Amino acid sequence: MEAININEKLSKFDKQWHPHRIATVDDNQVYLAKFCGDFIWHKHDDEDELFQVLKGTLYMKFRDETISVKPGELIVVPKGVEHCPFTKNNEEVHVLLFEKQSAKHTGELQTERTVDKYVDI
Repeated sequence: MEAININEKLSKFDKQWHPHRIATVDDNQVYLAKFCGDFIWHKHDDEDELFQVLKGTLYMKFRDETISVKPGELIVVPKGVEHCPFTKNNEEVHVLLFEKQSAKHTGELQTERTVDKYVDI
């Protein structure tokens, strides 16, 4: 066992919208990701998804509202709820993600942004 330095892990990658696994907790995975711009509309039919913002402001668009999530805040997207994360003004946002190992990056959608294999850092 050892402590995980989040800032050190964030310095190891630049790729946007590509989660990097930093830990596994039971059947959940903990990821770090950097977001900038728009992602895609998607949902996870069987898994909740937790986003904790470390830097910047994340906007989570739902079909009926948009919620802003600032540093030190988190949002849980319940299973089955369509969502589309995005950032504004070209701001890079750093996020810690928690989700089950069974969760697929873009739900059932397969796009050029879909990540099938996560990098451990």
